[in-house]
Amino acid sequence: MLRKIRIIAALFFIVSLTLLFLDYTGTLSPYLGWSARVQLIPALLAGNIAVAVGLIAATALLGRVYCSVICPLGIFQDIVSRIAGIGKKYRFFYRPPKKHWVILRYGLLAAAVVVCVIIGVGSTVIDPYGLYGKMVSQILGPLYKWGNNILAHFAERSGSYAFYHTDIWFTGAVALAVAILTFLVVGVFAFKSGRGYCNTLCPVGAFLSIFVKFSPYAPPIDKEKCTSCGTCAKSCKAGCIDPVKKEMDILRCVSCCNCVELCPKGAITLSLRNPFGARKSVSVAKPEPAKMASDGLARRGFVSGALLLALGFLTRPLARAFDGGLTPLKDKKAPTRTSPIIPPGADNIRSFNKRCTGCQLCVSVCPNQVLRPSNKISDFMHPYLSYERGYCRPECVKCSEVCPSGAIRPITAAEKSATQIGYADWRKELCIINTDKVACTLCVRKCPTGAITLIQQDLGDDKSPKVPMVNNARCIGCGACESLCPARPYSAITISGLDTHRTV
Repeated sequence: MLRKIRIIAALFFIVSLTLLFLDYTGTLSPYLGWSARVQLIPALLAGNIAVAVGLIAATALLGRVYCSVICPLGIFQDIVSRIAGIGKKYRFFYRPPKKHWVILRYGLLAAAVVVCVIIGVGSTVIDPYGLYGKMVSQILGPLYKWGNNILAHFAERSGSYAFYHTDIWFTGAVALAVAILTFLVVGVFAFKSGRGYCNTLCPVGAFLSIFVKFSPYAPPIDKEKCTSCGTCAKSCKAGCIDPVKKEMDILRCVSCCNCVELCPKGAITLSLRNPFGARKSVSVAKPEPAKMASDGLARRGFVSGALLLALGFLTRPLARAFDGGLTPLKDKKAPTRTSPIIPPGADNIRSFNKRCTGCQLCVSVCPNQVLRPSNKISDFMHPYLSYERGYCRPECVKCSEVCPSGAIRPITAAEKSATQIGYADWRKELCIINTDKVACTLCVRKCPTGAITLIQQDLGDDKSPKVPMVNNARCIGCGACESLCPARPYSAITISGLDTHRTV
C-alpha cells in the first residue's frame, strides 16, 4: 500500500513539474507553481524556512522521501530504471558502500557548498530540480511546441482556434548541450544502477542522508524472519540491502518501500527504532505479492511520439525570413554589453546570481522570448535579457510570477514600468539616418516611456537630419528601441545593463 501511495504521489509531482516547464503561456503557474516552490534548493534560496525545515524534518523522521516522491530528477531516474527493467523481474543487486565513493559523495557536497557561498552559481549545477528543468525546457520544450504547431496547422483549416502557432527556437547551443549531457549522465546511471546518481554525485542526496542517520522510523530487517532469499536486494533501486548480513544502509535508502511490499516473509516493515541503539519490536504484516506493471501504454506512447515527430519533419517550416515575402532580412546579432541585463524584480546582480538555480522556468514562460541562459562561468545558465527576437513589455511580469527561488521577486506591472534595468545608447555610425540617408523615427514612436526625442544632428544647422537623443532618467531598459531598430545586423541603439536596478 505504501509503495502504491509513493508511486501515485511521485507521478503527480513529475507530471505537474513537466507541464509547468512546457507551459510557455504561463497559464498553469498559478495552479502548479507550488510544486516548484516546495523543492529543497529553491526553498532554501528563497528563504522559505517553513518548506525547508519541513523537508528536513520529514527526512529525519521518515527517511529520504523527498528523493523518492518530490524530486523530479529522482522520479525521472525511476522511470528510466523501469524502462530498463522491462521484461526483467529483478535487476538490482547489493552494492557495498566503498570508501572512495563515500569520499567522493561528501566531497562533492562540500565543494558545492563552497562554490555556492563564494561564487554564487553552485546551485546551477547541484540542484536536481534545476537540472530536470534544463532537460525539459531545452529538449522537450521545442518538441512540445512543434506538436502544438502541427495541431494548430490542422485546427486553423477546420476553423478552430483551440491551438495557435508559436515560435520554436533554441535558447543557445551551450544550454542545449548542458541539457543533453545531464540527460545522458543521469540516464546512464539510472539505466545501469537505478538510483546510482542519487547516491554518488547528487549533493542534495548527500545532504539529506546526514539527517537520515538519526531517523527513528525506518524499515528494519527482522533477522529471525529473514531467509536471505535476496528478494529485497533485487528490488532495491538504491542497492543498499545486504541479504547475507541482513542489514540495510539507511543512508542510501530513498524510502521507496519496494522491499517492504515485496518481501515474501514479511521480514521488512516500517517501525520505530532507536537511532542510538537497538531496534524496537517489529510488527508483522505479510504483504501480497506485487504484480508486474503492464508496459503496453509505454509502447503505445513511444509509437505515438515517433509518428508525431515524423509528421513534424514532413511539415514545411512555418516561419519566413522575409519582410512582406519580398525582401530578405538579415538576422540581428546581440551587441557586446558591459553588464548583463537581468530581469525586472532581480534588483541586483549579486543577489540574483546567488539565488538563481538556472532552472529555465522563466525562460520557458517568457512570451516575448527575450530571456536566454548565459554561457559565462560567472553566471552560468542564469537568464539574462537579449533583444534580438523581441523586447521586455512593461505589462508582462510572467518571470517574476514563476521564479521559485526568489531570484526574481514578484512585482506588479506598475512597479516594473518604474524600474530601470538598463539604459539606451545611440550609435551614430550604425543609424540608417547616417548610413542610408533616410529619415527614421521608429525608436521615438515605439519607446513606451517617451525617453527618446529627436534633435538636429548639427545644432547649428536647421537643415541637418534629426537623430534620436536618449533621456536616461526616463529610460527603463525595456529594449523596444533596440529590438525594433531597422539597422542590421547590429541595432543603432542598444541597451546596457545595470548591476543594481533603479526606480525612475
